[in-house]
Amino acid sequence: MKWMIASDIHGSAYWCRRMIEAYEHEQADRLILLGDLLYHGPRNDLPDEYAPKLVIEMLNAKKDDILCVRGNCEAEVDQMVLQFPVMADYALLPVGKRLVFITHGHIYNNGNLPPMHKGDILLHGHTHVSVCEEHDEYTYCNPGSVAMPKENTPHGYMILEEETFTWKTLDGEVYRTFQID
Repeated sequence: MKWMIASDIHGSAYWCRRMIEAYEHEQADRLILLGDLLYHGPRNDLPDEYAPKLVIEMLNAKKDDILCVRGNCEAEVDQMVLQFPVMADYALLPVGKRLVFITHGHIYNNGNLPPMHKGDILLHGHTHVSVCEEHDEYTYCNPGSVAMPKENTPHGYMILEEETFTWKTLDGEVYRTFQID
């Protein structure tokens, strides 16, 4: 199965549209969203083409393809307008002999690890910085942000296919890979 993984749209219709175009171009089987879908949050400037209602419409059109976890900007009212579940704090995805712990990053992160076995993968957004860090006990992966990347990382996403994570810009340029062994 081919998974596309993206995070932190923050209500940007422009970047959500670009993400969906990349999803269709990738011909991925499912789209994992790591939260912060509709709102920009009090610490962020408004993203390009800030239009949460348009983002709702675009995401709802893909509702059968989306697996989503709750970000720190999601609220119960978001679940009322989105036609796919958005309020789970985490999801688990077995990949080979590893478990991928999928979350937004505001609760579970490098400073507050969830229950994991040696070799498991912590996958979260929240920081807006694309990362792949191998630690002694686990690997931490982050796709960065679709709409508001930080620390000179690109507007991008990840692909998970056949035990390989691939980081790409929204133009489809590969800039990092990680092979699960």
